[in-house]
Amino acid sequence: MRRLHIIDVFSAEAFLGNPVAVVLDSEGLSATDMQKIARWTNLSETTFVLPPTVQGADYRLRIFTPRSELPFAGHPTLGSAHAVLSAGLVSGRSQLIQECSAGCVVIIPSRENDMSKYRLRLPEAVTRVVSAQTAAQLVEVLGDEIDRSREPRVIDVGPKWLVAKMPSIDQLLAITPALDAMQSLEESLGITGVTLYAESSVGIEVRSFAPSQGVDEDPVCGSGNGAVAVFRRLSGELNSVRSTPRPRGSALGVEVRSRFKLGSREKFGWAVPA
Repeated sequence: MRRLHIIDVFSAEAFLGNPVAVVLDSEGLSATDMQKIARWTNLSETTFVLPPTVQGADYRLRIFTPRSELPFAGHPTLGSAHAVLSAGLVSGRSQLIQECSAGCVVIIPSRENDMSKYRLRLPEAVTRVVSAQTAAQLVEVLGDEIDRSREPRVIDVGPKWLVAKMPSIDQLLAITPALDAMQSLEESLGITGVTLYAESSVGIEVRSFAPSQGVDEDPVCGSGNGAVAVFRRLSGELNSVRSTPRPRGSALGVEVRSRFKLGSREKFGWAVPA
């Protein structure tokens, strides 16, 4: 019997976060089996916990969308760490080391206000500015203009996100992208999805779409949010070191309070309910 946990990530209140399915006993499952299970759960990601193959790692994690495997993803990494600790597969650690296709990811667990919290170090980002033609295609897909003062970029943090800034929160929330056209754009660029953000007086709002992965819109995307932080730093919107709480209510009705910190390397932290 394999244990399957559903972890609600990024929220202190049940059913208001971003769920991830975590299969704790995954030895013996083939990649085909894992993809079938991920398609069945139909969540943005399903993860599979395996014994590590790298010295020093506590466990190995494979991450699948309904259509394909990802080298890394943010909320599945955090939710899986919570599941591993809750199940007692790992104990007595001040930090966890997760092996995945993107390398080893350090996760630091803690408790605050009776809530489990986890911080992770995002894989080092690789970025490139896209062409004016690609930017124009994105505008056509969105059916609205983007903020042209910030050139859209592909930001690779394991998943590859096309990141662009929108002129306002209202425009961001009102967008109904042409998903078939967005899927074609993603496939032509070889990316995971599109992440958009806009600024307000209290923080930023972020929306992430990945129709090519079978995820029309991810309620709260960890790697997408991380890619936005990298984008904002490269665009000069963030100082080299800054920590900012960001209350957000997504277009899908998810309520989240997340925190990020940028230093010599990008680091991000989010909360998972106990």
